[in-house]
Amino acid sequence: MSIDLGQVFTDASVDVAASDAGVPLLPVMAGTDLETLSLSRAHLGWAIANGFKGATGTVLTLPGADGTIAAALVGLGSADAGDPCGPAILNLGRAPKLLPPAVYRLDTKSVSSSPHDPTLAAIAWGLGAYRFDTFKSGQGSASARRPTLQLDATMDGQRVRSTVASVWSGRNLINMPANALGPEEIAQSVVRLGRVFDAEVNVHRGEADGFAEAFPLIEAVGRASPRPPRLIDLTWGAADAPKVTLIGKGIVFDTGGLDLKPPAAMLLMKKDMGGSAAAIAAAELIMALNLPVRLRLLISTAENSVAGNAFRPGDVITSRAGISVEIGNTDAEGRLVLADAIALADAEAPEMMMTFATLTGAARVGLGADLPAMFATDDATATAIERAGLAVGDPVWRMPFWPGYEKLLKGQTADVSNVSEGAFGGAITAALFLKKFVKQAKSYTHFDLYGWRPSARSLGPKGGETHTARAVVAAIEDMMSRHAG
Repeated sequence: MSIDLGQVFTDASVDVAASDAGVPLLPVMAGTDLETLSLSRAHLGWAIANGFKGATGTVLTLPGADGTIAAALVGLGSADAGDPCGPAILNLGRAPKLLPPAVYRLDTKSVSSSPHDPTLAAIAWGLGAYRFDTFKSGQGSASARRPTLQLDATMDGQRVRSTVASVWSGRNLINMPANALGPEEIAQSVVRLGRVFDAEVNVHRGEADGFAEAFPLIEAVGRASPRPPRLIDLTWGAADAPKVTLIGKGIVFDTGGLDLKPPAAMLLMKKDMGGSAAAIAAAELIMALNLPVRLRLLISTAENSVAGNAFRPGDVITSRAGISVEIGNTDAEGRLVLADAIALADAEAPEMMMTFATLTGAARVGLGADLPAMFATDDATATAIERAGLAVGDPVWRMPFWPGYEKLLKGQTADVSNVSEGAFGGAITAALFLKKFVKQAKSYTHFDLYGWRPSARSLGPKGGETHTARAVVAAIEDMMSRHAG
């Protein structure tokens, strides 16, 4: 699905008079003295009469003498009150769903003591403007007017468009119903991405001879579905650049397998490929920004179904890495498909390896829907990602690869079990399972994310979300620039 941002952004003319034609958009912090705004007496009185106080999620249009919109005020709330963290300017993302159709231009000069980042403001606008109406009749009409933001010389327009487009692409994948998005459809989305950026893409197909021998865990998880699994392998960038490998869990639908999920737990299982969407979005943004890395994107995608040939609790499967795995629960399949991909990636000893997965309910119990768990072997990488996440409103929270829990993964009839004994520390033991397959990578980071926004917020509506993608790219960019310097 191609991304059309034509109704979200427009480029301001280099001619100052022409750019002034847009409706001024004034972001206002909560508690701002309205007298400090560059407003006429009539507009000031209008704002006071309407009780505008700059609260998050509030807008106020100021009428012109001819009945048009003269300007618009957008409430940002308090400092560091973005969604769910970060600079308050991120709350500008609510504006596209609240303002009437018009072309708006960001005007921060008229607001005293508000040093907002125009590029981050425009990104927030674009993320908040997202909607998924592919399957709704009469929606998405090209003639339907929507609020549009001018990208002017104060903004990095290419960064804005690339960031928004990559996140929208990932969200579209997650929001797509499972009957319309299988392993092959994910593969084709990566193939199309490769064509755009002149990347090499190889797709290993589950129905092909040799797949089960090459990727035994992926094959086991996906064999019960009529839609065979895929291992998708994209490479891009200079061969001598630092190797950065992103690996995504792409379970297009998870029934739980023979350890069947209850109905309520299956309702959102189309999003069980959210890790792959985050990895794909991050890869797209890395290529769009032309970061100086040797990028490798690996997507393990399968459907965990129920059939007579489904893998069973108690089965023992020898992984690509040669580690035998005892299946303690068929609903812990995400770590299985990731393990074979990790083994493939680890063989070339990348400087940086990252896995993205909607892996455990335990992470959500501990940290909630908005805050992914991050596990990292390298303190510098972890710190860079944490810092970047707070700066761009894409937060993570570091959790430990706690070695004391290694013993919980000991298998009775195999080297390791895919689930731990007992009900505690599930996110940590899942991360430790993955880490067993990392031998040569110099840095390994794992993200246990939700991939879904339970309700509409400043940076997007209810639905799929590419958690960690923006934070990771910002961190990689920062680390590469420091290394170059």
